Amino acid sequence: MRRATTLALAAGAALLTRRALRRRIGVSPLWPLPALEDPISGRGSRRSTVALRLRVGERTEPAEGVVRLRLVAPDGGELPSWEPGAHLDLVLPSGLVRQYSLCGDPADRTSYTVATRLVEGGRGGSAEVHERLTEAVELSARGPRNRFPLVASASYVFVAGGIGITPILPMLAAVEAAGASWRLLYGGRSRTTMPFLDEVERFGGRVTVVAEDESGLPDLAAFLANSPAQAAVYCCGPEPLMEAVTAALGPGRIPYLERFAPGASATGAGFEVELRRSGRTLAVPADRSLLSVLRAEVPGVSYSCEQGFCGTCQQRVLEGEIDHRDELLTDTERDDSMLICVSRCLGRKLVLDL
Repeated sequence: MRRATTLALAAGAALLTRRALRRRIGVSPLWPLPALEDPISGRGSRRSTVALRLRVGERTEPAEGVVRLRLVAPDGGELPSWEPGAHLDLVLPSGLVRQYSLCGDPADRTSYTVATRLVEGGRGGSAEVHERLTEAVELSARGPRNRFPLVASASYVFVAGGIGITPILPMLAAVEAAGASWRLLYGGRSRTTMPFLDEVERFGGRVTVVAEDESGLPDLAAFLANSPAQAAVYCCGPEPLMEAVTAALGPGRIPYLERFAPGASATGAGFEVELRRSGRTLAVPADRSLLSVLRAEVPGVSYSCEQGFCGTCQQRVLEGEIDHRDELLTDTERDDSMLICVSRCLGRKLVLDL
């Protein structure tokens, strides 16, 4: 009788196991890779992939061509915490995903504040924000995530161009509260196009404002020449501004940069990619990115900006020489991972942990 009971229990457990396996295979495109809401084998916090539901609680225009949105939870609940430099991935009504720096108060857990400038002839994200994200509209978001963190330092130098003031703004409040030494150069086409100008100018003499229609281009070399050698230098704005800041600092000093535009092409010589866990090998042609090839085969693969600066598509590389084309990953991360939206293979084959 005892043996019969044992056999019955074993048979029941085996049946349940088979059913569980079938369910798991059904929901995971990469069996035996564990099924996740957003499959990803790269690094980073799981919280960064969790979807948030947000509602536009307030919409204002802090400058010409700029929209500021205060986003709240539809139920009025508390939102995940964040630190200066963090951004949100907003999933726009059309399905486009765009990154926007948080520019409010990190202590305020009831809302997030983002701002975006309308970019004529852009990829469509800014136009959609301006045209469709009115008060009471709901949308999804992921994050907050921080790839532009404020490091500890006794002194800071900040350079912002136009809408690039958004990630810098909460940093100013943080370093001021910490009692650190700091200076800011804030430039733009005109004062009417420079968002948050009133909030910036309240800091007084620590801030230098340069409007091009009044004073021409800022003298970056002169501004940076007066900065302490040990100061942490932060810059956000158009690519030419960041290149100029990097050049003005000279060799041996590397600024912290936050990009809003891609810095690399995702095309190049063709290669093969092996998905080690699933046992599949795919061809990546010269005119397609690795991400686009993987998306066709693995629809659940995580991605966001498709331009190499958000980090969502980071994947672990088991074998092969990587052609890194992003400027986001650290040297340590580059040893065994890549951003598949822009980076490629320097040889003939890559092996991914997928």
